Amino acid sequence: MSAVRLADGEQHYLLEGPAGAPVLVLSNSLGTDLHMWDAQIAAFTQHFRVLRYDTRGHGQSLVTQGPYSIEQLGRDVLALLDALDIAKASFCGLSMGGLIGQWLAINAAQRIERLVLCNTAARIGDESVWNPRIDTVLAGGTQAMRDLRDASILRWFTAGFAEAEPAKVEPIVGMLAQTSPQGYAANCAAVRDADFRERLGAIRAPTLIVCGSGDPVTTPEHGRFMQQRIVGAELVEFHAAHLSNVQAGDAFARRVLDFLTA
Repeated sequence: MSAVRLADGEQHYLLEGPAGAPVLVLSNSLGTDLHMWDAQIAAFTQHFRVLRYDTRGHGQSLVTQGPYSIEQLGRDVLALLDALDIAKASFCGLSMGGLIGQWLAINAAQRIERLVLCNTAARIGDESVWNPRIDTVLAGGTQAMRDLRDASILRWFTAGFAEAEPAKVEPIVGMLAQTSPQGYAANCAAVRDADFRERLGAIRAPTLIVCGSGDPVTTPEHGRFMQQRIVGAELVEFHAAHLSNVQAGDAFARRVLDFLTA
């Protein structure tokens, strides 16, 4: 476990894999931490030096006063790359992590080799979705996060998977229950305010879009919207809900690696 010092606190990260290999950055979803990628690490580190980190407000990373913005979270990634002397990397982000990936590919294109956008959209929800959640979390604190954990299971996983694979589901939703309410609310605001619909055409990095056929949050239609606007983008759809890397497991890892190593 390591950390780099940002201007306003420490960002927690793990760097694993062969020292001379190309770098792959993994970015977590809202309400999880870097361990959401645990199932992919064995496969990914066969080909890459894998850098995963806790987004600001999550896990062991800094929790600062909100609201946050996706630009702020993207600049945190650039600061992490700079601190580790990494000039260029491929980037794989899920949900909020996918918004961060879009910002980086648009605003720091020279740093992004290949881009994987998982279970995300150019715009995720609006004020009517996010503002009540922010208010509830800030008012309810830790108990509100526990309540949100239970409500999130069927957004994150299909009902059949949640019932059949509790050993895979429980550690992931447990991350949400342990997330800082202040950090979670601040990141909700970042997702609420992000809108890349008119800027997707600026992305030039080779891009793979990953969708879940049962994802109620960022649907396959959201994925096709992005694919139509990012030149040459590929799209794959798994039988999964919002956390396709957990539910699709090995199939997810194989398809992402096929794209990243092409």
